[in-house]
Parts: sequence; structure tokens; C-alpha cells
Amino acid sequence: MVTLYDVPADEFIEALADRLDERLAAPDWVEYTKTGHDRELPPQQDDFWAVRGASLFRKVAMRGPVGVERLATEYGGTKGGSNRYAVAPARHVGGSKKIIRELLIQLEDEGLLQTAQGEGRRTTADGDAFLDEVALEVFESLDRPELERYA
Repeated sequence: MVTLYDVPADEFIEALADRLDERLAAPDWVEYTKTGHDRELPPQQDDFWAVRGASLFRKVAMRGPVGVERLATEYGGTKGGSNRYAVAPARHVGGSKKIIRELLIQLEDEGLLQTAQGEGRRTTADGDAFLDEVALEVFESLDRPELERYA
């Protein structure tokens, strides 16, 4: 059985985003919102919402149960110290919790995630089956001789 651990992350997220594109509806405000206060501009990708949703779904499946705060830390970046006028050293700031929370709620409404009280969110049985289905699809599309032994 092929799981999300057996396929490359970038190809898996791309395939998962294609499958989630019709299931996740991007809010109107997403084209004006930055993904963190360390960013200068909002995301320029056309399919940003689906790609971020796929990435979040994968992270929750791998690290779950996980909360919004830890996910915001992972999607954050460095602020300050990188421009020529900064006098203080750079420090890490978190990503947008609103975007993460909205996507997690949408994934919950689809039945792919569930809330573990006091612990965060984790995948459901349907979510695990969905991820395995996408992983198998990606695995079969790979054309790598070193992966032949898993078939």
C-alpha cells in the first residue's frame, strides 16, 4: 500500500491540490490578504488556496494532531534585519492564522479532518483513504527506476 510518505512532497501536493480545487472555495478576501506580516504582497498564484489547503492537509496528516499555532509557526518567516535600514536582528514571525483556520474549517466540512479537543486537528478515516488514493495516483505516474522495488 502506497502512502503519502512514499511519494515526493512537491508532486503529491500538486496532485492533491488538483483534487481539492473543486472542494475548497477561496473566500473573496484571499486575493488581498498577505500570508504573514513578514510578506510584502499577497500570493500571486492563481491556485493558491488549493495549494495551501493541500499543503496543510499533508502537514496535519503527517504531524497530527496539530493546532493552528504550530501550523502558523511552520508557515511563518523572518522579519526584520534583512533590509538595509534594520538595526535589530531578524526574528521569526508566524504566518496568517486566519488563512490556516479557514482552510482547516473547510477541510473539516468536507469530512477530511476532525477536531481532537485540546490537541488540534487530525485526519479522519475518509481523509486517510483520500490521501492514500492520491498517493497511489502520484506513485503510478512516477517514472523512476529506483522506485520499481515498491511496485
